[in-house]
Parts: sequence; C-alpha cells; structure tokens
Amino acid sequence: MPTQPDRRRQLSEFLRSRRERLTPDEVGLPRTGRRRTPGLRREELALLAGISATWYTYLEQGREIRVSEQVLNALAAALRLDRHERDHLLRLAGHAPAAEPEEHEPLTAEAGAVPLLLQPNPAYIIGGNYDVLSHNQAADELFPGLITEADRPANFVRWMFLEPVARDVVVDWESEARGLLGRLRALAARHSGDPRYTRLVEDLNEGSPEVRDWWPQYEVQARHSGRKRLRHPRRGPIDYAYTAFHLAEQPEQTLVVYVDSGGRHPSNRNSLEHN
Repeated sequence: MPTQPDRRRQLSEFLRSRRERLTPDEVGLPRTGRRRTPGLRREELALLAGISATWYTYLEQGREIRVSEQVLNALAAALRLDRHERDHLLRLAGHAPAAEPEEHEPLTAEAGAVPLLLQPNPAYIIGGNYDVLSHNQAADELFPGLITEADRPANFVRWMFLEPVARDVVVDWESEARGLLGRLRALAARHSGDPRYTRLVEDLNEGSPEVRDWWPQYEVQARHSGRKRLRHPRRGPIDYAYTAFHLAEQPEQTLVVYVDSGGRHPSNRNSLEHN
C-alpha cells in the first residue's frame, strides 16, 4: 500500500496527465494565446470544475490538503474520466469509490401497470436518471427506437441525443434537448458519485457533439409539466400537453402522460421543457 506522500505524488501525476490530454476545443473553451504546455491550463480546469485555481494548484502540486469527494467528482467530470479513472482518482485522494447500485431501479408491479391502463394516451415511468422503467404501446409508437431489447434499460436522455430519429420526432429539438440536459445536470449533482449518472454522462459526451458543447455551460433546470410539439409517425405534428406525477413511495420515479391538446396548426406551437 503506498505511503501518504507517495499517494499524493501519484495523485499529482494522474491529475496532470489527464489535464494535459484535454484541449480547450473539447471542453468548449476559447483558445487564448500561445501555450507552452499541452492540454488545459490549471485555471481552466479549475473553472470547469467550479473550484479555486489556487486550491487546484496546491492539489496538483501534491500538497497536504484535504479533498472532499464532491470536489473530486467535479474534477472527474471536468476531466471526462471514465468510471475506472474516477475510482482511481478517489482512491489516490483517500476515498473509497461508491458501491455500485442496482443496475435496474426497482419498480413495483402495481406502479408498472399504470401506463398500460392509460392507453391510448402515451405514458411511461422514468427513474431518477431517465431510465424508462415502464411504458405503454402508445409511448412505444410515439418515441420509435426508445424501447429496445438491449442489455440495459431504455433511457430518455440517451434517446434524445444519440438516436437520430429523435430529431425528427421532437419538432423543436434543440430547445427541448437543452432543457432536458439541464434537468439531467441538476439530478446528477444530487447524486454525485452515482455510477448510473457517471456512465450516462460519459455516453452522452462520447456520442453527442451537442452535449460536449452544452455540458460545460452548466445550465440546470427542474422537472415539471408543460407542452411539447411532437411528430407522430401516423398523424404528423401534434401539440401535446404532458403531466408528470411523482410516485409516492419512490419520489424520483415519475409517471409522464401525454394528451393531444388539439393544436395542429404551426401557430399553436408552444413547446416547453420535457418532464
């Protein structure tokens, strides 16, 4: 087992190596002047992580300072570390990585049956990280490609950014996608260190140039009901009103129901944020 000074040295080297492999372009920062060393400057990384540049410099220099797990998770996100790198960072800083939660969020049979009772209105239940836990046939039709037979749960944010058909279904895709990403960031901040959120953000950053551009902007929003304009595969563009209900026993699980509000003319477009 490495000694404390050796662990601080390894932490310093690890942070420097990961900082130097990122470029300003990759994290949405402007290039400023000539750079004597590769990668991000210390103050740029500190800005992305939301910490003091002086404090980060002390950390990378291997000084004997105490680091909270919250700060380490912020650094891991700013450095775009994968799960294994993040765990390594936590260990070097003297924190044990968080235990892996259950891959499939538990949902009672009674709650899971509710979307089926709401047919023909599109309805589904999502978990805290937007995993789709239950849905009905109308939701499957309205959001093609969302429900798959993959070895992991369907996820609404992953569908929005990584499934090409989403840009056709969601009429005002950019504004809706920005709002959805802001809600994911707010939820991820409440579950700092949870691998479900870490893996989801990693997937989005890897597969979506929009996420790579927008995530560093640190926009946050809260879930709520509203209206959305969606293109139905058989009926064309429809204005939907949607309502979100939180489950009593699992408040982070949300039942979302869509109802055709009758607006079919472009002048009625009134798309607000997603659940």
